[in-house]
Order: sequence, then structure tokens, then C-alpha cells
Amino acid sequence: MDKNTIVELFPEINDIQDEKLRQGVIDAWLLAVRKGAWKRIDDIPFTLLIPTKKNLIEHTRTVTRMAVALAQERDDVNVDIVRCGGLVHDVGKLLEYARKGNKVVKSTLGSMIRHPVSGYSLVLEAGLPMEIAHIVAAHSTEGEKVKRSREAIIINHCDFVDFDIEKSSI
Repeated sequence: MDKNTIVELFPEINDIQDEKLRQGVIDAWLLAVRKGAWKRIDDIPFTLLIPTKKNLIEHTRTVTRMAVALAQERDDVNVDIVRCGGLVHDVGKLLEYARKGNKVVKSTLGSMIRHPVSGYSLVLEAGLPMEIAHIVAAHSTEGEKVKRSREAIIINHCDFVDFDIEKSSI
């Protein structure tokens, strides 16, 4: 998997204004692909908690687009940070999950550390700033113990809106 494949999977990367942030998002996904030993990522379910046909790419793009639309309505949030945070909020799932035969299951690492924690590490290793790492670490239940930034609040809510709507259709 290469840079072009990541941009094809996540075309919203092209909308990131800051070149360093754009490259950091790409690098975070490439790092996760390599560390998780994934050959392809377009068939990974976005959650293992409920039966779903929605994959991780679709979920990530949906959350990103919802979050950006919300951020653009406000004058007190950084839209580029929201866009980047949306694009990498679940990057840690590539370490939390593993392929076993034709199935995607919880990995050994994933049974010990959830994706917000592994994702936090990945985005920092990829050179993204703490503002984005904070969004990743705080986007799920792990974030209940910290003060979320405005950008993290947006990603947290958009993530749960998408999950709850998906859950309501089972």
C-alpha cells in the first residue's frame, strides 16, 4: 500500500490545507498498515461491537464529512485540525484488529489496548501535532476522563452519531 492508495481511499485528505498535516495523515495510515501487516483495508468493518456492512473507510469518511460541516458553522474551531482528526480518529483499529482467515477479529494487542490509545501513538509517531493526537485519544470512552478540545468534542459526537445510527438499523 502506498501514498496514492491512501489518498484514493480517503479523498478528503486533498482538502487538508496544511501540507505537513496532509502528509502526517497519510503517514499515520501507512504506519498503521505496516505495523498491522494489512494487505488491504477497504474491507475492515468499522466496529466489531455490532453486525455491520459499513467498513472502516466509509465510517471514517462519514465522520470526517459530518465533523467538517459542523466545524465550518463555527468560528472558534480549526477546520483543518477537525478534518485531520476525523481522518485518523480510528487509525488505531489497524492495530486493534487482525485478519484471521476471512474474518477480522480483535488482535492480541487489541485485547490489551484499545484503538484510541494505539492511534494516539501512531499519529504522534507519524509527526502529527498533539492537537490531533488528543482528538484520537479522546474520541471514545477514554476521553471521558479528560477535558476535550472543541475539535475533539466535534469528532467524539460525530463518531457516536454514526455508530448510533448504524446500531439502530440492526
